[in-house]
Amino acid sequence: QVQLVESGGGLVQAGGSLRLSCVASGSIFSIKTMGWYRQAPGKQRELVAVSFSGLTTNYADSAKGRFTIFRDNAKNTVYLQMNSLKPEDTAVYYCNADLVTAQGVGVRTYNYWGQGTQVTVSS
Repeated sequence: QVQLVESGGGLVQAGGSLRLSCVASGSIFSIKTMGWYRQAPGKQRELVAVSFSGLTTNYADSAKGRFTIFRDNAKNTVYLQMNSLKPEDTAVYYCNADLVTAQGVGVRTYNYWGQGTQVTVSS
């Protein structure tokens, strides 16, 4: 069973930092894109940051200069370092990845989501 498991969420004061981790496990042939999304109450899920297989990264405007996404491919793990956190960063953060697996019909790229981890920033 291929799955993504996030960790590292929690409660932090404004101006503080958190590091989220997401580990991809199971029978994985290769990892393409890995990224982080978030969803605040009453809002749509939005992209925070993404790391492409060539290590190119992209960030939402709200994350630029404060968040950093990086990967440890040997550990099938993607991280999101979040600094200078603001109350508006409060949301459930989800890991998303395009993984080459044989979980479905044949070996191909499938998209996976983690279960989410809560980040709460107090003012």
